[in-house]
Amino acid sequence: MLLQSVPARQGLQWAMQGMRTFWKQPLAMSGLFFLFMALVSLVSMVPVVGGAIALVLMPAFTAGLMAATQVASEGRFPMPGTIWMALRAGPRRPPMLQLGALYAAGFLLLMAASMLVDGGQFASVYLGGQPIRPELVQADSFQTALWVSMLLYAPLSMLFWHAPALVFWQGVSPVKSLFFSWMACWRNKGAFLVYVAVWAAVFGSAALLAMLVATLMGDAQMTLSIMMPLALLVAAMFFTSMLFTVKDCFSVTEAPSN
Repeated sequence: MLLQSVPARQGLQWAMQGMRTFWKQPLAMSGLFFLFMALVSLVSMVPVVGGAIALVLMPAFTAGLMAATQVASEGRFPMPGTIWMALRAGPRRPPMLQLGALYAAGFLLLMAASMLVDGGQFASVYLGGQPIRPELVQADSFQTALWVSMLLYAPLSMLFWHAPALVFWQGVSPVKSLFFSWMACWRNKGAFLVYVAVWAAVFGSAALLAMLVATLMGDAQMTLSIMMPLALLVAAMFFTSMLFTVKDCFSVTEAPSN
């Protein structure tokens, strides 16, 4: 396995590859993404420990979505079981769960940092399911906590971006995978900036489209109803594109497709 550098324009190619692959198997990829969201939501509902367990499972489910992307890129239909293939019995399951534990610890530390800003209101909404009230969202402390969390999540995502693929397919230890993931993101930061900008533009365009359709229908309140399925569709395409960032940043073996 070798770390590779790519030009900044490759970020656009990653996004385009994700979109093209998604539309090869749109029902399967959107269905798997919704299954991913449903599994995380169901686990999160477990009292007390549900949120932490869901965080532990995130890297494994991400690896499953990457495996589904590999199948779809070959023109085949990824089966629902692909989503938890990283959790099947075998030598890769313990390190994947260890990676998940590291992710949960990092994310909970991030939430703890936000609690220092607003006393835990943002964390309660994000982790505890506290209802979102307009006066709460408009509070300066809540907005500051939101920005602090977003800024801290950037380095956390760099550490874990490639890690699930490296642990599951390449047998890299969890701690080493974080180092390699960080270095890959940093070395290719130009491409990742373009990649993020492209997806931000796509999400923004989806929001504008929802507003336009609602306006043409004469019911501005329909904006959210239209925006939600569009946002989920774009999110599914975004997750489909993640595999191609790994393939270009590392000279790795192909993702297993079953």
